[in-house]
Amino acid sequence: MRRLTVVVLARGRPCLAWGLALATALATAVFPADAGQVYRWTDADGITHYGDRQPQQPGVEVSTVPVFVEPTAIARLRIEPHGDAYYAWADNRLAGPIEVMLHFTRNGNTVGDPALPARATVAAGGEALVAVLRARDPARAVDFELRMDSLPGNPSAAPRDVDYRLPLAIDGARIDQGYGGRFSHSDPENRYAVDFAVPIGTSVLAARDGVVMQVESDFDRPGLDRDRYGGRANFVRILHDDGAMSLYAHLKPGGVLVRVGQRVRAGQQIGLSGNTGFTTGPHLHFVVQVNRGMRLRSLPFRMIGPAGPLRIDDAGQSPR
Repeated sequence: MRRLTVVVLARGRPCLAWGLALATALATAVFPADAGQVYRWTDADGITHYGDRQPQQPGVEVSTVPVFVEPTAIARLRIEPHGDAYYAWADNRLAGPIEVMLHFTRNGNTVGDPALPARATVAAGGEALVAVLRARDPARAVDFELRMDSLPGNPSAAPRDVDYRLPLAIDGARIDQGYGGRFSHSDPENRYAVDFAVPIGTSVLAARDGVVMQVESDFDRPGLDRDRYGGRANFVRILHDDGAMSLYAHLKPGGVLVRVGQRVRAGQQIGLSGNTGFTTGPHLHFVVQVNRGMRLRSLPFRMIGPAGPLRIDDAGQSPR
């Protein structure tokens, strides 16, 4: 008896996979990543074309079509048959470690080794076997549905007490929302975030040496609907050598100036500030985070500006 193989992308939130016993040949289903831009052009015969890559013909006028894209996948759940078992693999698409957790959302006759929910840490660009699934009763077919959650960062990271640089190429940027800001800094992920009020297009600098772990660059609008815009800000995430991650968010469309896997130095330009995602106006959202048990936690940090240490524990203040 052959079984269905399903490949699913995980976008830092739950993704689903399912397996049903079949008496047919092996099937594979792949859910591709969303295209960031759609290009439109007209050929010499007057036919209009659409595609996710620019045409190579010289002299063709190309325009872009706005699309409402989804966040880029950070992991892929891969289910492969091996004899009478399924192997559940997690593929990491980031240039830094991630943690995944695999759950049953439906289980008709299936047992996992290890038992689900099962966690695994996956190295940068690597893969990890999360669980092996088999029929509890070999005389009956398996019938299951899976969900895999994924999160950036190594849960065993041990961040050091270090100074961060001001992540802007200007002096005196006002802090509109500091630690514990009631608008969007009340959750553990952003409790110790800082929002710098700066004009769109302000140069954003790396606050510390590290490797570009993750970027988003295809979003083009702001909004106050948290469900619709909360995960749709352009950003750069930088992984530091102690496992801490610094995040620079709400960058302008086309405002990501580094690539995934690139090593950057403190003070190096990495982007341009903007007004994308869940935001009331142009600003740079900066936060230092670590993964703690499949949850991102923000960390308090010290920041040094041109005039010395910055006061960053309240809102509506200029850095000083």
